[in-house]
Amino acid sequence: MTVHLHWFLPTGGDGRTLVDRHAFSQGALGNIPGRAIAGVRAPDLDYLVQIAKAAERLGFEAVLTPTGTWCEDAWLTTVALAQHTRRLKFLVAFRPGVISPVLAAQMASTYQRLTRGRLLLNVVTGGDSVEQRRYGDHLDHDRRYARTDEFLSVVRGVWGGEPYDFEGDHYRVDGGFTALPPDPLPQIFFGGSSAAAGPVAARHTDVYLTWGEPPEQVKEKIDWIRALAEKEGRTVRFGIRLHTISRDSARDAWTTANRLLDDLSPETVAAAQAALARSESVGQQRMLALHGGTREGLEISPNLWAGVGLVRGGAGTALVGSHAEVADRIEEYHALGIEHFVLSGYPHLEEAYWFGEGVIPDLAARGLLPPDAPVRGAVPLLAAGGR
Repeated sequence: MTVHLHWFLPTGGDGRTLVDRHAFSQGALGNIPGRAIAGVRAPDLDYLVQIAKAAERLGFEAVLTPTGTWCEDAWLTTVALAQHTRRLKFLVAFRPGVISPVLAAQMASTYQRLTRGRLLLNVVTGGDSVEQRRYGDHLDHDRRYARTDEFLSVVRGVWGGEPYDFEGDHYRVDGGFTALPPDPLPQIFFGGSSAAAGPVAARHTDVYLTWGEPPEQVKEKIDWIRALAEKEGRTVRFGIRLHTISRDSARDAWTTANRLLDDLSPETVAAAQAALARSESVGQQRMLALHGGTREGLEISPNLWAGVGLVRGGAGTALVGSHAEVADRIEEYHALGIEHFVLSGYPHLEEAYWFGEGVIPDLAARGLLPPDAPVRGAVPLLAAGGR
């Protein structure tokens, strides 16, 4: 079992700061006193192309594109980026509650043909009722997962190439099909830490994603989902979502992490924590519990730093350390059963290079990458002769 490395596309904006407008859906950020936020980059196509090309060049297999109010549409953005890349896959996040499952199956089929098989799907059930209602979705937390269960049943049924009938509590489909099923079928990634999420993952997903909790907690999740999948007669693979701050020395890495914290005022952290605390997501509540809203004791496991979660929703932990230390932690998670690592960093362009040129060669040397994986290591200097 080798490691699959993926990067992140910041379609909600990027920069040299942890302040993330995803966390401020109620406009809290605009009410914070103090200086303007420096180093923020708009998610225009030219900048996203730079990140996508860097990820492809450095050897990442795919890039995750988020979904939600505060970012560009993932389907449209990634199809545009596919025209600027050759090999890179796109892990497109979408919400089942705001699109027909038959239409989603057709979109995935078209996407695969247009990109020659470069689509992966990240199913986001949604943990924030305020944002769900913004899209016209008024179901509660557990019923959203029940709907996702039906949604994925329809998607997989429609991909079968024959007319497919389905009748459930949330969908009724008569003779749904895709005239040309996708080839290959996109892998389905899915995350969820609640009791309602587990059975859905066990029945439908190819890769179960967890946010970056300490190894012992990740192992508990793996054991939980694996046992549920066995009851369904299925095998599920596992992935983890983390940020990275990797440098030539551990001291440089921790200096960078501390600088990111120095940019945050107490008011900024308080506003973000208040917004994030309203989330119904069990995974989000687990992220918040790792740091308790304080700046003390943020290294919650060796090289695992919870500082990102002080202001960012979703993935709130980062691997911080020297390239070898970060590779050690990846190897540790891999030994638990994690195959897919979905990574990111601030800013995403620069951090892709720090990781790609520092950690990826180390992982390759340990035999954790496929033999044919492109690796960007040190290259010889060319001497200019007679010029």
